[in-house]
Amino acid sequence: MAFLQHRVRRYLRQGSFRLKRRRTGLACLIGLFCTPALAEEGDLHKLRLGEHSIAVEVVETAQARQQGLMYREYLPDNQGMLFVFEAPKTVCFWMKDTLIPLSVAFLTDDGRIVGIADMQPKSETLHCSPRAVRLALEMNQGWFERNNTQPNDRVEGLDAIRTLRP
Repeated sequence: MAFLQHRVRRYLRQGSFRLKRRRTGLACLIGLFCTPALAEEGDLHKLRLGEHSIAVEVVETAQARQQGLMYREYLPDNQGMLFVFEAPKTVCFWMKDTLIPLSVAFLTDDGRIVGIADMQPKSETLHCSPRAVRLALEMNQGWFERNNTQPNDRVEGLDAIRTLRP
């Protein structure tokens, strides 16, 4: 009888361990699928603005541009999103469902900054480019100011992005 009790106890301990392991695995999967995705390292393109290196997600379709950084709760330092439009035009941004404060720089085809705007979370205020542009770069709010970025500064590395090549 003692032998049987020992085996039952061991089985119950193993079952408890397996259950804990399953719960942990399930919690990890739920966390993975319920967290807004940040770009994987392979999805990021490296750009330079002066002496600063920036990693950007590139969005080029109308649907991806419309989604932008909405619902994200965090954006790492020196990481942003580059919006690519089909042709130069005046573009406007708002922050209706965006949870983090952002700054946007409006860029010409060659990467020259023509305007910068700070945008508040969950705001429907429009922030428009001062002239026709093909690119817009969103970063954490204040990034451009902290890094002494001004209109006429140039973002480098855009030629490596396939959709921007002639």
